[in-house]
Amino acid sequence: MNNHNPGKIPEDSIKKAVAALCHPQSYEKVFYRDRHDVPMPSVRVLGEVMELVRSILFPGYFGNSDLNPRNMEYYIGAAVDKTAALLAEQIKSGFCVTCFREETSYCEDCHKKAGACIDQFIASLPGIRQHLATDVEAAFNGDPAAKSKNETIFCYPSIKALASYRTAHRLHELGVPLIPRILTEMAHSETGIDIHPGAQIGDYFFIDHGTGTVIGETAIIGKNVRLYQGVTLGAVSFPADDKGNPIKGILRHPIVEDDVIIYAGATILGRVTIGKGSEIGGNVWINSDVPPNTHVVQRQPKKIFVKST
Repeated sequence: MNNHNPGKIPEDSIKKAVAALCHPQSYEKVFYRDRHDVPMPSVRVLGEVMELVRSILFPGYFGNSDLNPRNMEYYIGAAVDKTAALLAEQIKSGFCVTCFREETSYCEDCHKKAGACIDQFIASLPGIRQHLATDVEAAFNGDPAAKSKNETIFCYPSIKALASYRTAHRLHELGVPLIPRILTEMAHSETGIDIHPGAQIGDYFFIDHGTGTVIGETAIIGKNVRLYQGVTLGAVSFPADDKGNPIKGILRHPIVEDDVIIYAGATILGRVTIGKGSEIGGNVWINSDVPPNTHVVQRQPKKIFVKST
């Protein structure tokens, strides 16, 4: 009878693997060195932060379902206070992780910057809610299958992704490093909708179904825009510097003006403009400007009938 335990690895094999993994050549390009006793931002804590933010932005839907106008001030106050405390530490970690100064005196600077950012972010929450309220209305009006606005808030991946995006975008505007990208990538993994926090998106925005949608960093989207699943607002190849590294910060994603509809699978690349009121059909490829009020569709494919033998 074979009593071999497949989970029992010889001690020498473990020692060799550990020695190889701990050799500087192995880890030097992927090792985060904690310079000032500040840990990396925590995905777990940021997940808790977003749950709190959702409970603040959509009171009664998430978090405490017993919320009512009489106790709202108490519960919202507690949620805001906890959000501020948790997020301030994460923002500080984001500043420290991206700070390469060795002097510990700069840690106080990171602490002060985090405090200033969290103050401004908390003050922005009512405005974020106003934006999301328009997105909820757009989802309800834009989908015949939606039976109520409650359904869109509870169930639609678009609203979940936009809650994370609009939160992350405000932090991005405040100059917070790393944290905004973590928040939108968390939403990406949950919804399949990939929105860079640097993108600028107007009110009444709706992504129907949503899976596979990509919106790049420098994209600008106007008001009352609707996208369907699989739409890409992406970039073409971009220039490199003398060392062959891509040049950062150039405007490389599309501008989508007000009242545009882009159907499933459309790919729009580069700094092109889709004019106001246009409709872009499914699965088209666009890399040049589209005038206002234009309908862009695929050429109808030929039908070929082959007789069976």
